[in-house]
Amino acid sequence: MANKQIRKLLLLGMVSFLMVLSSCKTTKNDELEVNYRDEMRQFVIKLSEDAKELNPNFIIISQNGHSLLTINGESNGRLALDYLRAIDGVGREDLFYGYEEDNRKTNNEDNEDMLAFMEIAKANDITVLVTDYCFTHEYMDDSYLQNSELGYLSFAADERMLNDIPTYPVTPYNVNDNDILTLSDAKNFLYLINPELFSTKEEFINAILLTNYDLIIIDLFFIDNYQLTSDDIKLLKTKENGGSRLVIAYMSIGEAEDYRYYWLEEWDNNHPSWLDKENAQWEGNYKVKYWDKAWQNIIFGNNDSYLKMILDASFDGVYLDIIDAYEYFEEK
Repeated sequence: MANKQIRKLLLLGMVSFLMVLSSCKTTKNDELEVNYRDEMRQFVIKLSEDAKELNPNFIIISQNGHSLLTINGESNGRLALDYLRAIDGVGREDLFYGYEEDNRKTNNEDNEDMLAFMEIAKANDITVLVTDYCFTHEYMDDSYLQNSELGYLSFAADERMLNDIPTYPVTPYNVNDNDILTLSDAKNFLYLINPELFSTKEEFINAILLTNYDLIIIDLFFIDNYQLTSDDIKLLKTKENGGSRLVIAYMSIGEAEDYRYYWLEEWDNNHPSWLDKENAQWEGNYKVKYWDKAWQNIIFGNNDSYLKMILDASFDGVYLDIIDAYEYFEEK
């Protein structure tokens, strides 16, 4: 009987030990888990701090990923104040048109969810820039009207590739000859990051010079690694009517692109540890572990970084894309 009791006690002790060990392993794994949303917030915050240290007036706009505005990702959640302080604007695609299909109204449920977060941004003095994808003139008019009534800047893009200057409307919505010195001064914007339809850099620049958009979002590079110069950007800062405008550089920070200057040929067959799968919808774009220091060093924090190139080229700010990369890692 005594031996049985001893064996029973030993067995219970072993079970308890395994439970404690299991608990320790879980705790350790939990500590090693990445908070993908907060890592993206911290990425943007550090990038913003770096940029504004060099140019206090430099504008930071983050596209999509609107749930980062609150800690828990719910529209009634506690505000992510450090993140809100780090950005000057939020870009939102497909608010009224294009969420499921171009030239189609966005469904009410998704529209209402996005609107709730856009109102959070607006209430915290963050400028909202909306890009709707539609080409029917009636839809374009409706997009501009609805966004204007809400106090949002908007651009009705007739092509998702963002490769043209729409011929409708003939003049930008809310056109003006004011000098645009801050993001809040702007009444409209042009989103033109793919210059494939322009045969030369000069043709591309001249086409923009003939417009009266208050703010333009373009790429640092014309084609591949053919970089726009500081003189090019300074030239673009004047509207056709003589008013000044802002020129913002597009930069993807949630994906790496194999046509960028930083891409090494060896990566084609031997990916660095921070490089993840190719985006099935955009050939040549690869998901990145954006919290990795090696990737962040490419983007900001040193004289060879992408951000420093943008600053040196005299851009007024940066438009950060693939902010919502956290969704990919959360769903893996």
